[in-house]
Amino acid sequence: MAKCNVCFRHCDIPDGKLGFCGGRTARGDVTVSHNYGRIASLALDPIEKKPLARFYPGSKILSVGSFGCNLRCPFCQNNDISWSEQALKYAETAERVSPDELVEIAVATKPKGNIGIAFTYNEPLVGYEFVLDTSKLAQAAGLQTVMVTNGTAELAILRELAPYMDAMNIDLKGFSDRYYNDVLGGNRAMVMAFIEEAVKSCHVELTTLIIPSENDTEDEMRELSRWVSALRNPDGDSVPLHISRFFPHFHMKDRSATDVRTVYRLAEVARENLPYVYTGNC
Repeated sequence: MAKCNVCFRHCDIPDGKLGFCGGRTARGDVTVSHNYGRIASLALDPIEKKPLARFYPGSKILSVGSFGCNLRCPFCQNNDISWSEQALKYAETAERVSPDELVEIAVATKPKGNIGIAFTYNEPLVGYEFVLDTSKLAQAAGLQTVMVTNGTAELAILRELAPYMDAMNIDLKGFSDRYYNDVLGGNRAMVMAFIEEAVKSCHVELTTLIIPSENDTEDEMRELSRWVSALRNPDGDSVPLHISRFFPHFHMKDRSATDVRTVYRLAEVARENLPYVYTGNC
């Protein structure tokens, strides 16, 4: 039995079995990445798709994803590689790519406008060892490294990665413990601590997906944006906030897409406290 120390769950994992996230396993009394180098998704994306609005705008980045996630968002847009039954199948079918090979691919796509590698699509922190090994090589090759994450990890993990990260987009999915606990199966305090630490070392932007009747009140957005306003990126600038529109998907098809007017109104509320607020999926 091994205890995983990546996130708040601290799973006790029997030898050879999987933790809650599906991306970590145990070898004796040590936990390791089960999804190391197992690539489920690879694409050259616009940097704005991460989304990052104030980090090399107009560029592209090689985006890579594996499988597994330590949250259970019922609206997940990448459920096929995050926590559905299909996601578990990638343990057998996903193509193995070494850190060296991935960096070689990234360098080869520079003529197409690529600036580096983004770890995204599933939750990269559940396989942080691959992120770390690849980022070290990417940095040495002059590439930018980006992580798109839910921020649900212990600060010790972040501190290992921080010297090799140039930018992150971190989900701040809402600003109530009820929403994080009951809907997402997460831990808001851990995410907030992660964000506060991340801004010390790299460029950070945040994303909040607006779910009808869950996190769509002006009061919650006002409180969330007020907290974000106290944060500063390493260059001293304010942390950008992306406010995105929800569409019915996966296990949350019981409600309509977020009204566009709601997204725009919440963006105006956020601008009471923040200079950089962007709307998405509208």
